[in-house]
Amino acid sequence: MLTSGSPPDFRCALITGASSGLGLEYARQLAPRAETLILVARREQLLEEIAADLVAEFSHLRVKVFASDLVHDAGRNHLINALSQADLYPDCLINNAGMGDYGEFRSSDWAKTEQMIRLNMEALTHLTHALLPGLMARRGAILNVSSLASVLPIPDFAVYAATKAYVTSFSEALRLELRDVGVRVLAVCPGPVKTGFGEVARRGSDGKLPVQESFYVPADKVVKDSIQALLRDRARLYPGLKVAAAAAIIGLLPIAAIRLIMSSRPRRSD
Repeated sequence: MLTSGSPPDFRCALITGASSGLGLEYARQLAPRAETLILVARREQLLEEIAADLVAEFSHLRVKVFASDLVHDAGRNHLINALSQADLYPDCLINNAGMGDYGEFRSSDWAKTEQMIRLNMEALTHLTHALLPGLMARRGAILNVSSLASVLPIPDFAVYAATKAYVTSFSEALRLELRDVGVRVLAVCPGPVKTGFGEVARRGSDGKLPVQESFYVPADKVVKDSIQALLRDRARLYPGLKVAAAAAIIGLLPIAAIRLIMSSRPRRSD
């Protein structure tokens, strides 16, 4: 927490998907470590309520909210222009907004699939590109929320896992590009977390995600560990011992073994 005379970890942190789940937790945990928070999500009233609560708890904090649908170019461009007009230049970008879809690809709704591709990959890339000059000037940091799914081809999560594979690969490459200019880049690859993600991802009330309860990691731990990893300039984080162990084992397996494991995974038929 900021004390008199102590510098903040970040002057201005922007968080996408900040109205719930991990995004809300990032806002709560960064509030005592930043001077300004920029909260971005679709639900303006909810963002305003969150901002009011944070400011009431942390008197030093300034919070700006922007209601924006990042799925669409217009929403992203409006946000980018609004930030410039308000003279807001983040030195920390938390690309958290994302969505999933659990079920067979052949029976998926294309509109939802397209939204997922646009939000998980295009929006993240667009915002990073637009804000990168300011991040470079301030020797800032980028935290991209990916997933353990990024290291696996997962039936019934085919497109989601593929989008997260993009996020992890993009983060690793961008980190190498920006290493010499002092911008830190971290890919956070959590396993299952109890947020609203599953409610959106599953199709109908019978679409329970096939995940063992013991693999769930609390949202506050994911965020706490990832903020520490960002400050320590780590490249990638798998929060939780079981998730980290699973990622290490997967990394050692040949693709033939991964195919065999994935073929025996519990499936959902639609």
